[in-house]
Amino acid sequence: MSYVVVARYRTKEGAENTVLPLLDTVAAASRQEPGNLAYRVHQGTEDPRAIVLYEEYVSEAAFTAHCATPHFQEIVLGRVVPLLDSRDVLRCAPRPQVRA
Repeated sequence: MSYVVVARYRTKEGAENTVLPLLDTVAAASRQEPGNLAYRVHQGTEDPRAIVLYEEYVSEAAFTAHCATPHFQEIVLGRVVPLLDSRDVLRCAPRPQVRA
């Protein structure tokens, strides 16, 4: 089973043009991690300050390892988070399939 993280960010006014390239860098580095299955950056079409990250890992341990990487620590926590008005992170595990 995979482990999914959906992060919703809202940038400070005018900061989206700084945040998005930083997140593109993080996404590229994250996709190289052995436990990463997907990492996508989305920007709101109606609100360009709204950013959604979709991340998928092979396990919760792989996500925990991701959080310890230099690109997460230095770029996300060190450079992106200070440019945000809000940050919400939802961790998800798939429900078992029900057979009819």
